[in-house]
Amino acid sequence: MLIHAVPQRQGALTPNAGLLPEGCRLVAALAGEVLGAPVRQVPVDTGESPAPSIVDGIANRAALLRNRDAQLAALEAPEGKVLTIGGDCAVDLVPAGVARYRYGESLGVAWFDAHADLNTADSSPSGAFHGMVLRSLFGEGDPEFAAAPALAPGRAVLVGTRAFDPAERRAADDGLVRHVPVTAAGEPGRVTAAVEATGARRVYVHVDLDVLDPGEFAATDYPEPGGLGIGELAAALEALAGPGGIEVVGACVAECVAREPDEVRPLVPILEALGRLLAD
Repeated sequence: MLIHAVPQRQGALTPNAGLLPEGCRLVAALAGEVLGAPVRQVPVDTGESPAPSIVDGIANRAALLRNRDAQLAALEAPEGKVLTIGGDCAVDLVPAGVARYRYGESLGVAWFDAHADLNTADSSPSGAFHGMVLRSLFGEGDPEFAAAPALAPGRAVLVGTRAFDPAERRAADDGLVRHVPVTAAGEPGRVTAAVEATGARRVYVHVDLDVLDPGEFAATDYPEPGGLGIGELAAALEALAGPGGIEVVGACVAECVAREPDEVRPLVPILEALGRLLAD
């Protein structure tokens, strides 16, 4: 297993977005320590795109495209399973898209996130791409970001999501994704059953740390009340690889805005669970 640190911030437009690179580095360092795996920092753009700040409905479009190319180069030669540490959620466009390319149409996605990330450039209220990344993985939205090949409709499961924009709610109601709310996600078997119900034979795991309740972990870029506990999230992840479980082929942890190493130490159980899922 290899850890890729992608300290990107341009996909987020929140007041704390500038803290995402340091949060990424802190989580990546902890993951390397806990999992005994090498950490590779992907060289991403550190600045914002030149004015205008939003082009074709996407903020920092040029910087995001440069960062995408850097991530593609880092993943060009398969080196085993990769744990990606962001940065903002937009860093997951490339590794999840590469997993779809490598593992085929039967790939599913378990998307642990307080937000649905199902907007397009046309529906986004902000232009922040971290709220469009899952929709892009379905091959929709801006053609320069749309995944090809795309996830099959219905192959993604939102877990712990509790904030939907209107267009995102319509997409979920139309069956583009399945949804396991927080009240059900605390029962590990419910998440596994939902992923199995998609027909996926392998799964990619996305963890936006804002899926956690801010009372348990507050250092997230866009916190939402009423989330999962750290133990609940770790148990849900562990259950994916239980007896007869689905193979996890890659994972991402994103959206941490911690400033000090002690702030990320509570994430150890989550990193340990991901390490077991990704063990070669």
